[in-house]
Amino acid sequence: MKARIPLDTVFAALADPTRRRILTMLLEDDMAVTDVADPFEMSLAAISKHLGVLSRAGLIVQERNGRVIWCKLEPAALKDASVWMQGFGQFEPVDLDAFETFLGENLSDAPDH
Repeated sequence: MKARIPLDTVFAALADPTRRRILTMLLEDDMAVTDVADPFEMSLAAISKHLGVLSRAGLIVQERNGRVIWCKLEPAALKDASVWMQGFGQFEPVDLDAFETFLGENLSDAPDH
């Protein structure tokens, strides 16, 4: 039985739009790290850091096959987060990208404390 990943770790991994995009890509199929990196305008090292965060959160698994490192989505890792969010079922589903935009617009105008 796998140890449960703390919800804070899962939500921290999901907080970044690049990591959410990577998860969306992996919904389609397993991918080599180089293929994951291809659509992004950042270095392979930067993508590898994002993949490390996703891996530590239990959201993906990375496996070496010869010289290629493959990334595979672990959808079961979202179960605890999903169960927690369902507790707020009386609310409309949250659009995390819209929420991030809202926070960016509203917090950038807030005075520094």
